[in-house]
Amino acid sequence: MKSKAYLEEIRKSEGLERAILKDIVVEGTKATFRLITDKTYSQEDVRYAVKVSEKYVPAGFTADANVMKSVPEGAAVAKFIREYLSKKYPVVSAFLEEDDVRAEAGVGGGSFIVKVGKDEAVRFPKGEVLDALAKELALRFCGVWSGEIELRESSEFELKEEEEPEEYVLTSRSFPIVDYIAIDGAKPKRAIYIADLNSEAQDITVCGSVIYVEERTSKNGKTFFTFTLSDGSGQLRAAYFSKKATIEKVRKIQRGDFVCLTGNNEIYNGGLSFTAKQVDFGTPPEGFEPEPRPSLPVPARYKKVAPVAIADYEQSDLFGKESLPEDFVSRDFVVFDLETTGLNNSEAGGMMDHIIEIGAVRIHEGKIMQKFASFVACPVKISDEITKITGIDSSMLVGAPEVGDVMADFYKFCDGAALVAHNAQFDIKFVRHYAGVEGYRFEHKLYDTLTFAQVVLRLSNYKLNTIADYYNFKFNHHRAFDDAFVTAKVFIELARTNKGLPRF
Repeated sequence: MKSKAYLEEIRKSEGLERAILKDIVVEGTKATFRLITDKTYSQEDVRYAVKVSEKYVPAGFTADANVMKSVPEGAAVAKFIREYLSKKYPVVSAFLEEDDVRAEAGVGGGSFIVKVGKDEAVRFPKGEVLDALAKELALRFCGVWSGEIELRESSEFELKEEEEPEEYVLTSRSFPIVDYIAIDGAKPKRAIYIADLNSEAQDITVCGSVIYVEERTSKNGKTFFTFTLSDGSGQLRAAYFSKKATIEKVRKIQRGDFVCLTGNNEIYNGGLSFTAKQVDFGTPPEGFEPEPRPSLPVPARYKKVAPVAIADYEQSDLFGKESLPEDFVSRDFVVFDLETTGLNNSEAGGMMDHIIEIGAVRIHEGKIMQKFASFVACPVKISDEITKITGIDSSMLVGAPEVGDVMADFYKFCDGAALVAHNAQFDIKFVRHYAGVEGYRFEHKLYDTLTFAQVVLRLSNYKLNTIADYYNFKFNHHRAFDDAFVTAKVFIELARTNKGLPRF
């Protein structure tokens, strides 16, 4: 049935001009259209509704109309608003208390107020959320609705303000180029570390060993080359459009050769892309090793995502720290998991995918003690495939903190702890990349429950759900916190079985 056309026709009657269709009850070949209106209506309005309804039932059916007048109570509207925000905008609703939503209803609609904290207001997508709420209320309760955002006084839920630490500026590192041999003749003197190419830049040079080179042809028939280069600090994939005078020399470049690429680091298709204008031979100095890049200090306070206390009561009932090995109990661990927009966790493979959710727990004295979890703002639309796997869609990320803020808070959460993840090399590359952009270096000791399980257990495979099934742990797979939580429980059990931490 075309409900929009049906309502447009129904609302032509004066008493039904703001009516909504609650539902249609079918009994045998009779369909009863149940309408709700906030205006006083007459029997003439009811007869009109029956007449219109008869046009929208299949052949062989009869139609009836049941009209009810309803003016909602403010408490009912406020309850609906809280439930709607929790379902559609979980980040926005995370710190809402019952008293933070107020509504006044009357004939013809009403108004509502949503209170948010100062920090939340900065990232509250006011227009989008309020407009969506007003539309839903009109569909649910009739009439015209409007809403406002109100700042609430600071509460225990808000993060405490502290003085900002002294600004810590990171500069790009570079090294001298030696053994230069011209191809294009750029004559560069120094090269920037590949790991430091995190922003747009013009006329810069990188220098390193060729990991991969491929000659290709563009759609218009022009020859170009793609290089994957490593200088020890990172890897870079670059494109180079050849010139007639140099094409044969460039074709002789092979894997293992050292070259210099001079060009521009620019945004292309939403990501940073390096395009070389000139290619020459050249190497880093003999014995070159990338100098460590100092990390920003641990932030003085949490800005967007703060940890909360958590207790695994099932764990505390079944066993205590007494049965755990000393080298495990004496250390802190942060067990984490990510949900992302895809599998590309390397800039050398093209555009990096994005983190959309992070979940973590901290193990202290052998027990799971704290939880760290957040959605992460994403600059691209979440694909249907990722939504199908994770249950996360773009609307759920509205109002979520930016990845840089989340990484800063996660760096603070991990201070003094070793890191743990399942298939750890996948997730840690995302963390190191996005944290590195902000100046935070994750050089923590890293444990992988996948390889740990391969040493301790004998299973058909070592997927997280397989290991969890072995220990009879039930969880919601492919959500970051749930995966991190069960990984922590698996890690504890593996350490107990192994009588200590793994030796790798």
